[in-house]
Amino acid sequence: MPFLQLTFDLGALDSDGVEAACFTAGALSVTFSDARDDAVLEPAPGEVRLWPATRVQALFSDETEPTAVTRGVAAALGLRPEAIDARALADRAWEREWLEHFHAMRFGERLWVAPSHETVTDPDAIVVRLDPGLAFGTGTHPTTGMCLAWLDAHLQAGARVIDYGCGSGILGLAAAKLGAERVECFDIDPQALAATESNAARNGVANRVLAVRHSAKLMPGANVLLANILSDPLCRLASRFAELVRPGGWVVLAGLLESQAIEVTDAYRACFDMHRFGACDEWVGLAGVRGPRAD
Repeated sequence: MPFLQLTFDLGALDSDGVEAACFTAGALSVTFSDARDDAVLEPAPGEVRLWPATRVQALFSDETEPTAVTRGVAAALGLRPEAIDARALADRAWEREWLEHFHAMRFGERLWVAPSHETVTDPDAIVVRLDPGLAFGTGTHPTTGMCLAWLDAHLQAGARVIDYGCGSGILGLAAAKLGAERVECFDIDPQALAATESNAARNGVANRVLAVRHSAKLMPGANVLLANILSDPLCRLASRFAELVRPGGWVVLAGLLESQAIEVTDAYRACFDMHRFGACDEWVGLAGVRGPRAD
């Protein structure tokens, strides 16, 4: 069915109050989205973080009177009615919308990420089948793409891999498809772990991909540890990652901006020989080899 959509900037408003006001006015759903392409650091369990510039979109039944609901929401939130954009939203097959935008992509020489509806004709292709879902990670973001290309170029068959902050599990799935013997995928989001398990089964690698629900249960001795989780948590986790990676093993870090590369490099310098392995737009990828342990 068609909908009425109200759109406005969150600004300094309280997100919980905005959501409550919209639902009280009869909204069917309320969505918060990035209005300016800003990064948001990984939240703690149970925490919700919004963007510095957040857009609010509330959907109402098409039977809702636009002027009345706009004025009602504006009054409840202390906004001018003109600050809220109201428009009719035509009915569409929402579950198929992503088909128009997500297509097979190649990373490096062999590795492809492809949705279930597309065929990859390259006879040498190693294909990860992945459809967009609730958990982050389809390969379209530059940081994910850099990590996938690194895996294609460097991962050795039989390696033990940790995907820290796995999202959809895309990096761990790629590692398994490229020949990793064991892949441990960790995320603080239960939805991400469920998506990883489902995607591993669909790709036929469930026997080598393990969703780990507590980071303390990650096994040390990894040949490669990948973390695409932004700079603040990367810096805090440097010593923990050093414990998890064996001497001579790799740490592969992404999710950081060009301006953050020096800080992250310095955090890892004590245990890893760090260097840049890629850059795209304002994003940078860092990789480092674990030095000998001091014990």
